Amino acid sequence: MQRTLALFPSLGEEVPPEAGDAPGALERLGGSGFKVWEILLTYLVLCADTAWFTVGGILKRKGIRWRAVGYEMSEMGAKALGVVGLIAFLVGGTMALQSAVQLRQFGANIFVVDLIGISMTRELGPLMAAIVVAGRSGSSVAAEIGTMVITEEIDALKTMGLHPTRFLIVPKFLAISITQPLLTALADLFGIVGGFLVAILYLEVGPTTFIDRLQESLYVKDLLTGLIKSVIFAQLIVTVGALCGLRTKGGADAVGRSTTIAVVAGIFSVIVADAVASMIFYFGE
Repeated sequence: MQRTLALFPSLGEEVPPEAGDAPGALERLGGSGFKVWEILLTYLVLCADTAWFTVGGILKRKGIRWRAVGYEMSEMGAKALGVVGLIAFLVGGTMALQSAVQLRQFGANIFVVDLIGISMTRELGPLMAAIVVAGRSGSSVAAEIGTMVITEEIDALKTMGLHPTRFLIVPKFLAISITQPLLTALADLFGIVGGFLVAILYLEVGPTTFIDRLQESLYVKDLLTGLIKSVIFAQLIVTVGALCGLRTKGGADAVGRSTTIAVVAGIFSVIVADAVASMIFYFGE
């Protein structure tokens, strides 16, 4: 054996990498660009499939698992009521308290009603509810689908002739599209109640005065703006979470990474969509 090994003196030794093996900066940039393009195309295909199966299932009145939709509504909507309401209440009260310091200097206490009503219905209500749901439901969607990818359950569904998008994603898509506007309305209400209490206790604004001013400052378009945003946010959360889950590769640790990416990407996409929608509604008025 020793004589045989002596014939190959370099056996077992590490071969130094060649100088040209390391990719350059331009090559890395191009690789990142192609990867982003691939992810974007995959996401667009996923959105198209989800829309196709959702609309087709509703029009044909078949192909949608309504029992699963009800279960997902309970998980994504009902179980998030408490945390969404509490956060909105605290944010509304805090915002009213902080603005009260400045408003009292100019004797403009009543304008805290305009501030709370418009900001909660148009911006903060939909945004806070979406961020909470992205942390709860977006991570749950990514973890569930990612685990099914790792355990080859997705492949089993395809083998049985069941499309994963129609079987798994469409019920979640419908459920969150229904529950998110309701959560947003709840966030609006609790945020205004928080500001209402601060206005009464600290700014000495009467309850009747607060309600009358709120009716004067709020319009139906303010409420509709927030509700339209909430539907957009909901669909972004579930599709981004599903995409992260479907792209899971590796072992159990990959599921954790996909979940983290789903939360970060979901919140980021919600904030970007909020900025774009706000500009559209602002310049469209």
